[in-house]
Amino acid sequence: MLTLPNLLTLSRILAVPLLVGLLWEPRWEWGYGIAFALYCLMGITDYFDGYLARAKGTVSKLGIFLDPIADKIMVASVILILVAVQVISGFSVIAGLIILLREIAVSGLREFLAQLQVSVPVSRLAKWKTTLQLVALGGLILAGALPLWPWIGTLALISLWGAAVLTLITGWDYLRVGLKHMDS
Repeated sequence: MLTLPNLLTLSRILAVPLLVGLLWEPRWEWGYGIAFALYCLMGITDYFDGYLARAKGTVSKLGIFLDPIADKIMVASVILILVAVQVISGFSVIAGLIILLREIAVSGLREFLAQLQVSVPVSRLAKWKTTLQLVALGGLILAGALPLWPWIGTLALISLWGAAVLTLITGWDYLRVGLKHMDS
């Protein structure tokens, strides 16, 4: 149960409070620099936990359960803290809200469909959505570390909106599949 892939996943969950703490003060450039490094490390562990589990044949039910939860905790926490400290502000809060709402809705839908023994595979577009979302949030953190390069924040916000658009498209795809299995 405590295999290396599962420990990597758990480490991502346990690192979230540290990440949020580093992002608490938006004018603390060093904090944002350290947060960016931690965020990248968390992303690397996300890749390697799945890779190692498949390569070593140690895919576990715990890992299958924890991995998406760790991802959602990290993404939701970063969006919430960046909104709270107004790194994400104004109209762009809507993009963050779209991402959060989709994550909650799709999680509930997957749980519902699992009870019906219906599996919904992750689409290629959903993987692109996740990638763009992680790049956007990483870019917003990096922008806090490098305030003299405002174009980083601008590109990150554009990426966040791109992720929000893909979020709507992929969320609708999941909902269409789910609606086929719901009683009238």
